[in-house]
Amino acid sequence: MRAAVIQLSCQEDVSHNLARAGSLADEAAAGGATLIVLPENFAFMGDEADKRRIAERLDGGGPIVSWLAALAARTRAFVIGGGMPEQSADPARPYNTSVLMGPDGRIAGAYRKLHLFDIDLPDGSQAYRESRSTCAGDEASVVAAGDMRLGMTVCYDLRFPELYRRLSADGARVVTVPAAFTLMTGKDHWHALLRARAIENQVFVLAAAQHGKHPGGRQTYGKSLIVDAWGDVIAQASDGEGYAIATLDFAAQDRVRAALPCLQHRRF
Repeated sequence: MRAAVIQLSCQEDVSHNLARAGSLADEAAAGGATLIVLPENFAFMGDEADKRRIAERLDGGGPIVSWLAALAARTRAFVIGGGMPEQSADPARPYNTSVLMGPDGRIAGAYRKLHLFDIDLPDGSQAYRESRSTCAGDEASVVAAGDMRLGMTVCYDLRFPELYRRLSADGARVVTVPAAFTLMTGKDHWHALLRARAIENQVFVLAAAQHGKHPGGRQTYGKSLIVDAWGDVIAQASDGEGYAIATLDFAAQDRVRAALPCLQHRRF
């Protein structure tokens, strides 16, 4: 399987963000990608009031979901819409939902972000309170993408290894990590955490990230990448918008799991 992770620098203009994402996804598909991962907030990064306004139902035929369906059908690929506002029971707090769209243009799976980013940055430059404007999900998600089992996570989930162990135990061979990692934390932790999750669970990790400056003074790290089951980074995007693409060799993954059968040695 060829997989690609798309790197964006999203702002408040939904139409512009989707157009840019679609253009890069088309390029990745032309390069053979049949699994394409978009970053968290791929449609919108901006004021929370506007995020609530554009929140959609997944089954409601809204503009973002309809765009994802058209993109997947056009590229004939599985497309991960990394994180979009989905309506919840609380109108003020939509879910942050990652959607897997199949090449038939139908939703093949979805995951609502479990761990919400409530943190003061160590340098004191900024504070985030995602829980004020976002409703947390309550279930892990492993779904079928063709013959392959895929685990879905979003951004801050990366710091909770127990989630990834659950996904591995449920049969995931690939885990997606759409993200908007801060510059401050990303420069020290992004690569280390992604490689650790891949090594611990002997999975491919596909991490699609936001990069650059966004409304409200937010700045993200980028470095979208693909990690194999041994923990090697096999593809990485440069700074700015773009994508990284690589072939996922599942036979090689099987050899890693056979040579170092730690998944069979688990006690908990």
